[in-house]
Amino acid sequence: MQLYGRSSSHFTRIPRIFAAEANVAIDFILIRDLMSENPEDYGGHPAMKMPTLHTEAGIWFGSLPICRELVACSESGLHIVWPEDLHRPVASNAQELVLTAMSTEVGLIMGKATGVSADNKHQAKMRASLLGAMEWLELNAGRAIETLPPDRDLSFLEVSLICLLEHLEFREVLALDAYPELRAFAQRFATRSSAMETAYKFDFSV
Repeated sequence: MQLYGRSSSHFTRIPRIFAAEANVAIDFILIRDLMSENPEDYGGHPAMKMPTLHTEAGIWFGSLPICRELVACSESGLHIVWPEDLHRPVASNAQELVLTAMSTEVGLIMGKATGVSADNKHQAKMRASLLGAMEWLELNAGRAIETLPPDRDLSFLEVSLICLLEHLEFREVLALDAYPELRAFAQRFATRSSAMETAYKFDFSV
């Protein structure tokens, strides 16, 4: 299996954590140029996004489908709680806001990288959106996690949440000082070997 992505990407880190938890070996292929307009540079992703997974069965686009395939190919027998298993509003909303915040953060990072002013109305709205999501998660993520089955090995909600939280500080988009509940969750999850093995880093100096 070949996973195309970057060590600095939260969307890439999600399947890397799942692969580590499920004990599935993957070859990590770095995407070198994020400004490339050639889908082949992204492992054949037609929308030029990451991550992409190549398997004998075909190509998988996006974090969630990739995680499903990794677990399906594993012999670990992990009990995974997927987004469709979240039947309580608080848990379902938490998952939605985590993914929304992840996409919003990418927009803020790319805006800054391309010279868009922070005072730009769209950038300002994205910042407000991120803060709104974080405030809600600070108040409700703990309750959402409490609704998950206690016998689970892993949940997509928890993995995506840790990837968001650590990425916000890694990319210096938002400090977690104002979010003690979220920081405490991040610190607990960070002790897992899968989290330590996939810690964020920049793959290239430029």
